[in-house]
Amino acid sequence: MSEICSVFRGPERKLFILIFLFTVASSVFFLSCSHRNRLQGYVYYRLNANPTTLDPAFIVDVAGGSIAAKVFDGLVKLDENLKVMPDIAEKWKVSDDGLTYTFSLRNNAIYSNNRHVSAYDVKYSFKRILDPKTHSPNTWVFEKIAGAKAFMDGRADDVSGIHVVDDRTLLIRLETPFSPFLYLLTMSAAYVVPEEEVSRLGPDFSTHPVGTGPFILSTWLQNRELRLEARQGYFGEKAKVKGLLYRIIPEDLTAITEFELGNLDVIPIPAPEFAKYRKDPKWKGLIVSVEGVNTYYVGMNCSRPPFDNVRLRKAINLAIDRRKLLSTFYENRGRLAAGPVPDLLRRWQAPPAYEYNPEEAREIVKMEGAAGRTIRLYITAEQEVVDMAEFIQSYLKKAGLEVKITQLEWSAYKEAINRGEPDMFWLSWWADYPDAEDFLYPLFHSANWGPAGNRARYMNRSVDRLIEQGQAARDEKQRDISYEKAERIIVEEAPWVFFWHKTDYVLRQPWVRDFRIFPVYSIDKGTKISLRGSNP
Repeated sequence: MSEICSVFRGPERKLFILIFLFTVASSVFFLSCSHRNRLQGYVYYRLNANPTTLDPAFIVDVAGGSIAAKVFDGLVKLDENLKVMPDIAEKWKVSDDGLTYTFSLRNNAIYSNNRHVSAYDVKYSFKRILDPKTHSPNTWVFEKIAGAKAFMDGRADDVSGIHVVDDRTLLIRLETPFSPFLYLLTMSAAYVVPEEEVSRLGPDFSTHPVGTGPFILSTWLQNRELRLEARQGYFGEKAKVKGLLYRIIPEDLTAITEFELGNLDVIPIPAPEFAKYRKDPKWKGLIVSVEGVNTYYVGMNCSRPPFDNVRLRKAINLAIDRRKLLSTFYENRGRLAAGPVPDLLRRWQAPPAYEYNPEEAREIVKMEGAAGRTIRLYITAEQEVVDMAEFIQSYLKKAGLEVKITQLEWSAYKEAINRGEPDMFWLSWWADYPDAEDFLYPLFHSANWGPAGNRARYMNRSVDRLIEQGQAARDEKQRDISYEKAERIIVEEAPWVFFWHKTDYVLRQPWVRDFRIFPVYSIDKGTKISLRGSNP
């Protein structure tokens, strides 16, 4: 302070000292009172963006889905081991031919408006999503049900494959056997909603949801916060806290500051801060992690030169040292990928992975007449992705290829990929449901060629048939054999560079108890977490 004050004289110096001391005192008061505006018994989370909606018919984002999982329930749910468990349906049976699912509903599932759930509610919820007037982006979840397509096309007034036997019994019949069907019913699109509330609220149901879950939405201040309150009428395990409060904080630096002041209880660790917290004795014991069900990759446009040439696609895989990037740049925040199916879902031996071989990559590029060719790599403007693209650019230059990097904001980026503009692009795929099929059919089946999911524009009829055989197989072993063969062909033909499966890291405060994160967000109903004492 003496150096700062030396430029002032007389009364000015006294005034400056008073202002300085007042500022310091105010700062100390602010820091000491950092918890005073907190609601006692609430867990404070951070969201980096406002959820688009909490209406299950329209949810497509993780933020909306994770909150909806605490407000709604489905017929079935996932446990922490990714097994399908009872939820509103207390039991079910599947016919020998794999076409008919009969669900028996519990009698104590009650909406937050105090009405009991019936099988009619389930039919209404599913039919509502399939109704063209709803314009739901989630119709694909129920398209396998008999009569769904006829109803969506306007050729039928009802969905013939959804039949209410009585208030507590629902029968669903599929057009053809589909082995992951129960997994689809664990998704947010399959949450059960009350018709009278949807009709009464109309579009406002998306911000005033009514469900059967352990929490109710009490407050939603757009772009500021959402508050969930624990409810007593929940049929399952009751919440151990009064509520959950989600603060919307777009900037990572602000979120970190708020966390270190004690105004947030849990935050995902931003990538630039990972090393700091991992090494800090104060925080490293409070890091919680989970191996994610995802795959990060560079896709190559297989529909045109140069990557309609499988040998050049293999050369790209050989040219990039994924192991080194994972251990250095990515700080081991994941597991090396052998193929598209995440290690947590693969129940067969992994296919042989591509190992770094720059000499062979350079030789292939030369032999195929591609030396000196310019490759267009599209990425988003996220700094971590920009850095990754520059590493890829450097590796491919050593292989004899020039890489032109194009950065776009997310919506323009996705549109460009859907149109097939880039030669290469950086993306990741996260499980909609925990089945290997979700990493094969949407991404590599020719039915999804282009914008529908197969953005590498890869086509192989043998792979199509193997995926379809796995989808229809009633025997788990036979299903795995089909998927294993499909994955091996895909890896051999290299439409992607298979990078890694990311591990998620979250930081908690020392007063938070029983906090866990799960590989699929919908598993967390918010009923396990607790706080030490009445207030942190």
